Amino acid sequence: MRSGVIAQKVGMTRIFTDLGEHIPVTVLKMDGCQVVAHRTDEVNGYTAMQLGVGKAKVKNVSKAERERFAKAEVEPKMKLAEFRVEADKLIPVGAEITADHYVAGQFVDVTGISIGKGFAGPMKKWLFGGLRATHGVSLSHRSHGSTGNRQDPGKTFKNKKMAGHMGAERITTLNLKVVQTDVERGLVLVQGAVPGKAGGWIYLRDAIKRPLHKDAPVPGKFRVGAKADAPAAEAAAPSAEENKES
Repeated sequence: MRSGVIAQKVGMTRIFTDLGEHIPVTVLKMDGCQVVAHRTDEVNGYTAMQLGVGKAKVKNVSKAERERFAKAEVEPKMKLAEFRVEADKLIPVGAEITADHYVAGQFVDVTGISIGKGFAGPMKKWLFGGLRATHGVSLSHRSHGSTGNRQDPGKTFKNKKMAGHMGAERITTLNLKVVQTDVERGLVLVQGAVPGKAGGWIYLRDAIKRPLHKDAPVPGKFRVGAKADAPAAEAAAPSAEENKES
């Protein structure tokens, strides 16, 4: 099981195939998705990776969180999430996961927060047919009708489909196909619709009901910054200049 990623929903568009057929796709952007921390069995009792995306203002980050980001040598992140992985598929802390972590033709599961609709009636929320237009129905054509029973049991059971708050729920859409990736711009194009509004955060991971694509990189596709090599290069530069002078 590989790690998932956090992406931001840009919107929907369409792309054309060589045969001229158009495919509706949702554009997901990975904005500096970096590994912030590891969770191990020895310390935490489970194995997972904590990822962060987006740039957060330092004034909006607590001191404890700033110390955690400084320890991982990454900038403060706007959104954090954990993904369960196998112990041999951990990605180094500080590494940035790139868009080619997924390949064209791969199936993924997408999780997001649906668009909130506020208070909705039963016809909009549950697709009820409503009451009759005439024959005694007055000013309640779009209501759900009776909700209770007779004297026994004499109550309305829980989970009855009624009017109420609609949307703003965590929804997972399974088996969406990756159509295309753009590593330079950090884009992943997924066929079909993805829950959530434009600008919302999306959790993207390998499909659990489909086998992993044969071309998918394991443990993943990522880039590691050259922070460790920079001091050595700077230290070597003066000695080279001294040799030229000598």
